Amino acid sequence: MARKGTPSPTMETRQPDWSIVVPVKRLSAAKTRLSLSEHPRSVLALAFACDTIAAALACPLVATLVAVTSDRRAARELAQIGALVVPDEPEAGLNAAVEHGAQVARQLAPNRGTAALSADLPALRPEALGRALLRASAHRRAFVPDADGEGTTLLACLPTEELHPEFGPGSAERHRRSGAYAIEEGLESLRQDVDTAADFAAAARLGFGPRTSRLLEDRQSAAS
Repeated sequence: MARKGTPSPTMETRQPDWSIVVPVKRLSAAKTRLSLSEHPRSVLALAFACDTIAAALACPLVATLVAVTSDRRAARELAQIGALVVPDEPEAGLNAAVEHGAQVARQLAPNRGTAALSADLPALRPEALGRALLRASAHRRAFVPDADGEGTTLLACLPTEELHPEFGPGSAERHRRSGAYAIEEGLESLRQDVDTAADFAAAARLGFGPRTSRLLEDRQSAAS
């Protein structure tokens, strides 16, 4: 069942001062490690991205969200949610997409912090993202490791810094070695990305966002 987060009073008193960049793969190439026979990977990937972006846009500290994708269906649906969608180069890779989105965000608002957010956080709560961004405001660069501690779900930098993204397997250690500060405590919904069936089950325990919840409910209704 979907659960809606309530922003904390601390966040409500802050001005929206962050631009978020979300790279979204072509749906046909997404979630190759996620094996759930009753749910097509492309449909799940789109639901995850929609819930991630909707939750991020609901965070009071987020002023702009740039989604970077070359997938037409994803672009159309994410724009309807409220994302500013820009195309990427399909073969350029994840970090190039993040860099491109960050450049667009900086052009729009050079005095805002910039943060790259994973697109596969279907249990994300706006208040968890807000807590992470508040903590990131005290550091030139900061990152949030995923639930396993190996990957990265959020990489943030102040307006005076560059992101220098190094997403991919083992990215948490690379970001740590590059000088980014690790933010870990009390951010379960922000850290729980979904790459495998076990990740999916863990996110389900936290509570999916509305798009993923509706997808599961429709499948259950069709099976009954």
